[in-house]
Amino acid sequence: MNKRVLYSTVILALGVNLFFGAQVYVRSAEAAGKNDVFRNLRLFSLVLERVREDYVDGDKLTYQDLVYGALKGLMSTLDPHSEFLEPRKYDDFRDDTEGAYGGVGLQISVRGDFLTAISAMPDTPAARAGIVSGDRIIRIDGRSAERMSATEAVKLLRGAPGTEVNVTVLRPTTNEEKEHVLKREVIKVDTVKDLKGGEDFTIGDGHIGYVQLTQFGERTTSELEAAIKKLEGQGLEGLVLDLRDNPGGLLDQAAKVCSLFLPPKTLVVSTEGRDPSERREYRVPARGKHYELPMVVLINEGSASASEIVAGCLQDLKRAIIVGEKSFGKGSVQSIIELQDGAALRLTTAKYYTPSHKVIHEHGITPNIEVPQSLEDDEALAQQRTPGLVESLDPARRDEINAVRDLQLERAMDLLKGITLYTHRDGKLAQLARPMTGSQN
Repeated sequence: MNKRVLYSTVILALGVNLFFGAQVYVRSAEAAGKNDVFRNLRLFSLVLERVREDYVDGDKLTYQDLVYGALKGLMSTLDPHSEFLEPRKYDDFRDDTEGAYGGVGLQISVRGDFLTAISAMPDTPAARAGIVSGDRIIRIDGRSAERMSATEAVKLLRGAPGTEVNVTVLRPTTNEEKEHVLKREVIKVDTVKDLKGGEDFTIGDGHIGYVQLTQFGERTTSELEAAIKKLEGQGLEGLVLDLRDNPGGLLDQAAKVCSLFLPPKTLVVSTEGRDPSERREYRVPARGKHYELPMVVLINEGSASASEIVAGCLQDLKRAIIVGEKSFGKGSVQSIIELQDGAALRLTTAKYYTPSHKVIHEHGITPNIEVPQSLEDDEALAQQRTPGLVESLDPARRDEINAVRDLQLERAMDLLKGITLYTHRDGKLAQLARPMTGSQN
């Protein structure tokens, strides 16, 4: 009887082991099949040939058409920022990084399933039309923007200066759809501006200075340093650095901007890719002047990429107070990989990390002090800072726009005034507390 129970138990155990072993083998075989490069390339070749042979208009297609289409689809499944650039698009991409272009001044990105405005550059057709961060682009020249890549949209928006493009936007907060006829201009925006959109940089109440960075270009750091020196000559004691609606730009410029306000060798930002051992760090140079004055940095939903690096770094290191609204959350690195025939891959290869190793991508930077502003107020404030725009409006609209207050900037100014007053008082107390030297009579 005991032997029978023992045999039954052994057989049951063997059966269970065989069953689960078979399941593991099947799963392993499936996983191996998914990663079998030759098996999957055979599948791709089979589909390629069937399309060429059986598709109704297959005689109008070349193998290059099919492969380019497949590569575009492949890259679009990765993330909104990775892309296959056929030769013509790659040429356009290189033109963008080299200088001015004909366009409407709209910075866009794919957010979720929607083509979304990051920001409209100041004093451009898009800004004057009232397009703001968060607006969804739903049609361009009557063509649906659904499933359209950012590069495709840019191609449609750009063109010869003086030509027009129809852009239909949907504002999610009001569900209002609006069509704009925008006349393209030469877009060449200065990256460093004063409160009035110019380059005068005059000191404000309490010896507080204000500088706006519209994006991070090749000369941003040198322009910012020149602006600060101009303010220093007027007795600068505190600085507001406005990064609202700044869509980003060059990574090295973001690091150099931070270097103006941090001690030598300080970590500014790091990038990490698939292999953590390939972590790359951007630090303040070992030598060079840095400013120690109190700072407030302004951000909003239109602050993205390089502007998030600056805000995240200065916040992490407690070098500045961040005021405004949560930033966009675009913190990934795209590398350009050139291919044959003049094509290229724009591939996400790493993510940005703040000095405390917080990831920016899809999280954004949360302000130390949140001060919300409506999209309508943001639009009015952008119009206030566009030279000559408000003066061209009818008196009623002009008064309406000029009545809008910049609550975020006001909060920043109040903070800096409080800090500088406290610093002066603390300095005087320290002076009074010093032991007296010399003789008394």
